[in-house]
Amino acid sequence: MFTGIIEALGEVRRLQPQGGDYRMTLASGGLDLGDVKLGDSIAVSGVCLTVVALHKDGFAVDISRETLDKTLLGSLKTGSAVNLEKALRLADRLGGHLVAGHVDGVGQIHSVQDSGRSQVFAVAAPRELLRYIAAKGSICVDGISLTVNALEGDRFMLNLIPHTLSQTTAASWRVGQQVNLEVDLIARYLERWVATEPDSALKSSISRESLAAKGYPV
Repeated sequence: MFTGIIEALGEVRRLQPQGGDYRMTLASGGLDLGDVKLGDSIAVSGVCLTVVALHKDGFAVDISRETLDKTLLGSLKTGSAVNLEKALRLADRLGGHLVAGHVDGVGQIHSVQDSGRSQVFAVAAPRELLRYIAAKGSICVDGISLTVNALEGDRFMLNLIPHTLSQTTAASWRVGQQVNLEVDLIARYLERWVATEPDSALKSSISRESLAAKGYPV
C-alpha cells in the first residue's frame, strides 16, 4: 500500500525488452534506498512494481504484459521522469489516502489554467470510472494523491499548489497528455458490496437491523 505522497522524482535509465515484457532500470533521484531490499514494492508513477535489482543510486523492476496494457509505463523512454514512492509502513503518517498502486484506467489532461500561484487541471476520465469519482473525494493521478475539486461531465478538476508541482511530474503535464488513474479503494469496495445479490453467499451480513440490534444508532 501507498499514500500518494511522492518521495522523489526518478528517471528511466534503461528499458530492456524481455520476451514480450520489459525490465526497466531507474535512477532513484532523492529516494532513500537504504531500507529497500529485493522483493520490496515501489510505486512508479502510480504503478506498484517489485524491485528485482538494486544499484548504487537506482533499482530495476520487471513490467508484465498486463501492466503494459493497463498503464502508461509502456510509453516511457530513456530519460523520462517518474514519480516514486516506497511502500507504506504501518507506523507511517497517512498524509494522502490509501493507494494500492493498481491503475484503474488512463485519463487525459483536458485543460490547464493558472489560479493564483496554483494551477487547475481538468482531467477527462474513462466513462466506467466516473461513478467512483466524487467532489472533495480522493483520486490518484500518476501516483499523486489529489483532491477532486469539482466534476463537469466526463472531467474532474484538480488544484495543484506550487509545492506539488515542484516535487512531482505534474509540472510537465500538458493538454492532451495521458495520465494513470486509480480511484478511491473505498468506492470500489462499496460498489461491490451494494451490487451483490441479496441471496448471494458474498452478500455482507451487515444490515441496518443487525447494527440496530447491537446498539448502533441507525
